[in-house]
Amino acid sequence: MAAIEQKITPFLWFNTEAEEAANLYVSLFKDSKILSVSRYGDAGPGPKGSAMVVDFQLAGQRFQALNGGPIFKFTEALSLMVHCDSQEEVDTLWSKLTANGGQESQCGWLKDRYGLSWQIVPKRFVELMQDKDPKRTQRVVQAMMTMKKFDIARLEQAYAQV
Repeated sequence: MAAIEQKITPFLWFNTEAEEAANLYVSLFKDSKILSVSRYGDAGPGPKGSAMVVDFQLAGQRFQALNGGPIFKFTEALSLMVHCDSQEEVDTLWSKLTANGGQESQCGWLKDRYGLSWQIVPKRFVELMQDKDPKRTQRVVQAMMTMKKFDIARLEQAYAQV
C-alpha cells in the first residue's frame, strides 16, 4: 500500500464505472497511473471481483473512485479544472472527454460520459484575465460567453480589439 502523501484527495462516486473511468482519465494526462484496485469479495455488495475502490493519480494528483451504486450522481456543483498549455491540448481533451456520450456545455465546461464535469481552460485565458485593463478583460469574458470549447485565437482577437 502506498503511503498517503496528499492531505486532501478527491473521492468520486460512480455507479459501476469507477475502474473504466479511472483508466480513461489516466490515459489522458502525463504522470498518471492506476495505483491500486480493491475488489468486492463474496460479501458484496457489488459483484464478486468487480472494482470497489480505484486509487489513481492524474498529473501527480491522487484521486479515489468508488463503485457505490446508483444512489448519488455527479453535478456541475463540482468540476475538475484542467489548465491547458495549447489549443491542441484543449482540443484533444475536449474531444476525448466528450466522446461516447459526453456533453458539451458553455465556457469551457463539459460533462464526460460518466457525468463528471470538467473545465478545459487554456492557461492563456487566465493570463488574459489578469490584465489590469477592465475593457480588455470584459471583451475576453464576452468572447468566452459565446464559446463552448475555448478558442485561444478568438480570445486573443477579443483582447486585442481597439
